[in-house]
Amino acid sequence: MQLGFVGTGTMGTPMTMCLIDAGHELTVHDVRPAATAALCGRGARAAGSPAEVARQSAVVFTSLPSPHEVEHAVLDPVTGILAGLQEGGAYIDMTTNAPAVARRIAEACRARGIDMLDAPVSGRPPAMTVMAGGEAAVFAKYRPLFVAMAGNIFHVGEAGAGCIAKLVTQYLGYTNFIAALEGLLIGAKAGIDPGVLVRIVPLSAGASRSFDNIPRSVLSGAFTAGGTLDIVAKDLALACELAREVAAPAHLGLLAHDVFSRAQAQGWGQQGFPVAARILEAMAGCELRVTPVEDTASYQAVDPRRP
Repeated sequence: MQLGFVGTGTMGTPMTMCLIDAGHELTVHDVRPAATAALCGRGARAAGSPAEVARQSAVVFTSLPSPHEVEHAVLDPVTGILAGLQEGGAYIDMTTNAPAVARRIAEACRARGIDMLDAPVSGRPPAMTVMAGGEAAVFAKYRPLFVAMAGNIFHVGEAGAGCIAKLVTQYLGYTNFIAALEGLLIGAKAGIDPGVLVRIVPLSAGASRSFDNIPRSVLSGAFTAGGTLDIVAKDLALACELAREVAAPAHLGLLAHDVFSRAQAQGWGQQGFPVAARILEAMAGCELRVTPVEDTASYQAVDPRRP
């Protein structure tokens, strides 16, 4: 099938690779032309705009940083996807997007006779999870394309439902991350070795995938796990905005977003999101770093106030 992909960054590139490996012909575009080079080396064709991608494709995917970029890439009257996609085609957005934006674009697609799915993802291809919103018949029609990229595929509901499901998972993951850091800081300040705690927690009620990021990304000082701080802060802001729209509580999310926002104010936006731990560490006056102790399996905390 002739497919298009707009946004070939951290997630878009491996997803596009999966589609190429499945035998599809790809036309690709990114605002950074160098980002398409590896894909062109695998046989994809580069295009100068989203509209040009759409003119050569039956189905166009996007994977972009935020709702603003999605709206521009799809709705711009000259360069947008809908300016080039023919009636009977399909548009599938895999961005972590705002549900209202997904619904607005779905209406624009429907008016032009174009199928649309909002299908954000979690994890990495080819084993990632897809959460798709849109008409059930449209989801069934294009499900084989998701199979090429994902191990877990869910139809969540009508337009915008995929975005809602993804924002819920982001809310849970990143509020959990902040809570886990606070728990470790409580323990460290009270005299418990963080190196011991990080071995206990996965075997206790505190276990979570979010916590599992901490030993390798925070205690090591690498701060590299997961997406960038800017992306995570954006996702959590969208989740809190959704909570306001539906009159649901989001107290933990607002507190967690404040931590991420403070980290952004330090200029750390393009670093891995775990760098936000430094904000809580500064508040506690204690760094969650561990240094291997020779001849033992234990670790010791580093307290910047100690000589």
